[in-house]
Amino acid sequence: MSAEPATSHVTVRFEHLLDDAAKIAVVSLSRAEKLNGLTLDMLKQLSEVARELGRDLDLRGVILRGEGPSFCAGLDFASAFAKPSRIVTGFIPDVHGTNLFQRACWDWRRLPVPVIAVVQGHCYGGGLQLALGADFRITTPDAKWSILETKWGLIPDMSGMRTICDEVAPDAAKWLTMSGEELDGTAAESIGLATWVAVDADAALAEAKRRLEQLALRSPDQLAATKALFRDTNASPRTTFRRERARQLVLLARKNTAIIRKAAMKKATPVFARRGTWLR
Repeated sequence: MSAEPATSHVTVRFEHLLDDAAKIAVVSLSRAEKLNGLTLDMLKQLSEVARELGRDLDLRGVILRGEGPSFCAGLDFASAFAKPSRIVTGFIPDVHGTNLFQRACWDWRRLPVPVIAVVQGHCYGGGLQLALGADFRITTPDAKWSILETKWGLIPDMSGMRTICDEVAPDAAKWLTMSGEELDGTAAESIGLATWVAVDADAALAEAKRRLEQLALRSPDQLAATKALFRDTNASPRTTFRRERARQLVLLARKNTAIIRKAAMKKATPVFARRGTWLR
């Protein structure tokens, strides 16, 4: 991946797990002095980074995190409304049906590799929707979660109306969206908003890497197929069953499926080939 411009507040570094067998990306919001409040440029960068990572067939996982005391305090309204015309153009959807605000979060769901968000401090508004764009969320107990759009008389519009319903019971989702009630990390985990709780931010980051190590022992093609199928669960049963059959047939023919099957029989660690390009 090419180096990010010096002015970027979305940075990427690559690490390797399992003795360099598994490559992951750590994507950081680096506007700590503003609690990683999102600017329009950051939204664009988040989408661009996600799409570029999606083309890396050697990538096995992603960690989303915020530098400093907070994950993300949401949209920086002062910055965003400095040029109202950019807000208007940001609402125009692309060929995939997502606009600038939605792409910044939904593109992480579209990645064919597991994505884990590490949440500490503030997780408000657009920051909460970005965290929900990940497949899993690890939070500190004292993190602050809230659909803060309610404060401004708004609703979640960064794909959050879909992703929160994927994770939380409908009545809880409606309550949080109507009330803007703030939850700590422990309460967020208890209703499914967060996946796991860690004692602090360092422990959460370590836990995210441990979880990705676990998944790196699974076929990358199987993981990509799983993400794609769960992303489509709002389809009719007939459509879901058709997609199950189609993806399973392809998986049965994939090299990585044979690799993990042979490794399981020998009780050995699998060394996978590159992920299939069809699993985007």
